[in-house]
Formats: sequence, structure tokens, C-alpha cells
Amino acid sequence: MIEILYKLVMIIGFSFIFLGIIGLFRFKNFYSRILITSKIEILGFLTLMIGLMLYTGLSTSTLKIFIITVLVIITNPLSTHAIARSAYKSGHPIKKENH
Repeated sequence: MIEILYKLVMIIGFSFIFLGIIGLFRFKNFYSRILITSKIEILGFLTLMIGLMLYTGLSTSTLKIFIITVLVIITNPLSTHAIARSAYKSGHPIKKENH
């Protein structure tokens, strides 16, 4: 049962990453792209790490994966915000999407 569950969660994680990559090609604006990359990292990475934790079971490897996941969840919004804010402060233009 756990084997099916972790495979399903991993497939969902890869799906998030795949759809996010399509979103990167669709959007041309820097600020839209940085939003999409943030979502790819959080949703894709989080589901992949949950799948890995289910795969490894209850062990020290699971604790290490959990700690890495918490660190990424904390640092991703901070780094994304810092990149977007520095681009805005340096005068990077906010362009409207052309459809």
C-alpha cells in the first residue's frame, strides 16, 4: 500500500514540475516567471520529498529529508522575494503580458 502511495505522490510531484516548466515557457515577464519558479520549487519539491519520506519509511534518512524540506520551505520564499525586490529596486520594468 505504501509503495503505491509513494509512487502516486512522486508522479504528482513530477507533474507539478512539468506543468511549471510549461508555465515558464508560456510567460515572458520576469515577475511572472519568478512566481512560477517559486511554485515549481514549493509544490514539486514538497511532494517529491513527501514521496521520498514515504519510500524510506521511519528512519534517520526520513529525518534528514524532513530537515532539508523544512529548510527549503523557509528559504524559498525569502530568496524569491529578495530576487524580485532587487530586480524591482534596480529598475527592471514591469511589462504587461502580450497575448
